[in-house]
Amino acid sequence: MDSMLIALSDSMSSKAVLEYVLAMAWCPEDLQVTLLHVFRKQSGGEALMGQKFMKKQPARYMEVLEQARDRFVEKGVPPENITLLMVTEPYDTIADGIIDQARRVNPSLVVIGRKRMSKAEEFVLGDASIKLVRALEGMAVLVVKVS
Repeated sequence: MDSMLIALSDSMSSKAVLEYVLAMAWCPEDLQVTLLHVFRKQSGGEALMGQKFMKKQPARYMEVLEQARDRFVEKGVPPENITLLMVTEPYDTIADGIIDQARRVNPSLVVIGRKRMSKAEEFVLGDASIKLVRALEGMAVLVVKVS
C-alpha cells in the first residue's frame, strides 16, 4: 500500500501541493494519506499579535487539513485511509517538525511545497526542502515549486 505524508499550511505553496498531488495518478483505495501541519516556535512578531490570535491558529489549520481531507475523499480515497495530524508542540523550524513526524509515520513519500526565493533569501532563511531531502534517507521527497 502506498503512503504519503503531505505537509500543509494555508499558504499558496500548500494549495499548489494539494492540487499537484490530487492530479497525480494513483490507486485511491490503496492510498494511505497523512495530512500534516506542524507549528514552529513563535517569532517576536507573532508574540506581539497576542495570545488570543495565537490560540485561534490550531483551529484555523485544522480547517485547512479537513478541507484537504475532503478533496481526497472526493477523489476516491476512503476516509479511513486519511489521517489528520496537527502537531501543536512547536519545533524550532517547520523542517524539523516535518522530519520528526516523517520519521514517526514512515511514509513512502513526503510531499512539501516550496515558494520561489532569491539566492539571498535562501542564504538567510535556509531551504527547508533541501534539509528534508538530506535528512529523510530511505524516503522519497517530492518538492512542488510555486512561483
